[in-house]
Amino acid sequence: MSPKTTNWAGNLSYGAETIEQPTTVTEVQELVARWPRVRALGTRHSFTDIADTAGALISLAGLDPDIQIDEASLTVSVTGGTSYGILMAELQQHGFALHNTGSLPHISVAGATATATHGSGDGNGILSTAIAALELVTADGSLVTVDRSSDDMPALAVGLGAFGIITRVTLDIQPSYVVRQDIYRFAPWETVLQQLDAVMASAYSVSLLADFASPTVAQIWLKTRLGAGAEPPLASTLFGGTWYDDSDEASSEHVNQRASVPGPWSERMPHFRLEGQPSNGGDELQSEYYVAREHGVEALQALRALGAQISPHLLISEIRTAAADSLWMSPAYERDVLCIGFTWAKHPAEVAALLPVIEQALAPFTPRQHWGKLFHYGADVIRERFPRSSDFVSLQREYDPHGKFWNPFLERTLGPR
Repeated sequence: MSPKTTNWAGNLSYGAETIEQPTTVTEVQELVARWPRVRALGTRHSFTDIADTAGALISLAGLDPDIQIDEASLTVSVTGGTSYGILMAELQQHGFALHNTGSLPHISVAGATATATHGSGDGNGILSTAIAALELVTADGSLVTVDRSSDDMPALAVGLGAFGIITRVTLDIQPSYVVRQDIYRFAPWETVLQQLDAVMASAYSVSLLADFASPTVAQIWLKTRLGAGAEPPLASTLFGGTWYDDSDEASSEHVNQRASVPGPWSERMPHFRLEGQPSNGGDELQSEYYVAREHGVEALQALRALGAQISPHLLISEIRTAAADSLWMSPAYERDVLCIGFTWAKHPAEVAALLPVIEQALAPFTPRQHWGKLFHYGADVIRERFPRSSDFVSLQREYDPHGKFWNPFLERTLGPR
């Protein structure tokens, strides 16, 4: 199987006739106008067929990043296929920052925002909440700009690739900041669950790395945003976990510096380095579910009850938070969420069998799924969980009357147009 026709993890083979790599926006417009079915292809980090189509896939990786910083409006404009890692380095060089990042800097700006990718932090919205404007090529090849003054922005910001090919994204920025990463190991699950709100509020960005069958949370990652004053003290123990100097644990070629060493946001907010292998190097599968914060403890308890079934196929679970937003297809739409991610061993049959079991256990908490990761829900459940989904489909018809950007994934998850 050629890597040119598969996603990053190799669990999906694309069915498109061709993968085009234009080098100019004009070429993108010509391709979109020519093909009856077309989708944008990002950096292939999705585990679902959200980007696939029967026609042409268009990669924007060949477009120059053309990063434009506007200091007056505190925004940055960048071509959609540019990786977050390239953008972050440029912003940091000029003294600016994003409010948050995903764990992987390898993902493209347009692809990550279109699928509602997130970082962590009680007060931090998903990456799409930073979008101030989008430039996209619509079904007839026209180039259209939509900004926050438009009523369409809440739909397009997490657009699932359904409205067109996003050629430029304008994002909010802020002055650069410094972050310290502290790790605490082996906090008892019982302690963490008893104080879950305090745990997740204990730093600017918090991640729990855990196995549901274990009596302890393997690691608590705290990304503390440092101000101009003295650094907050470093505790030797926290929530029953012990501080860990992990400087020798992983190769610096892959993982950003931790060990409580302060550094620029661009080298601390993502877990991994752009020049290194992300996550498990693609030898994995992933799923993720978002539950309302008030149900977080109960949801985690339900998963712990399934620990014996989950653990044989799990590499690690990462638990994070995101703030409520107003974006129609965001899993954090109108509710603060606890994000429960699963990085699976590449056991496709076993994972496929487990997902309905997990979804049934979480059903009382009405979870929403990550659009780019594996899930079992059908359109009936998804339409119920995303209350603006019918509005989304109606608006998509206006932008794309003949369904050029609609694909089997959207048909399965949102139903026929």
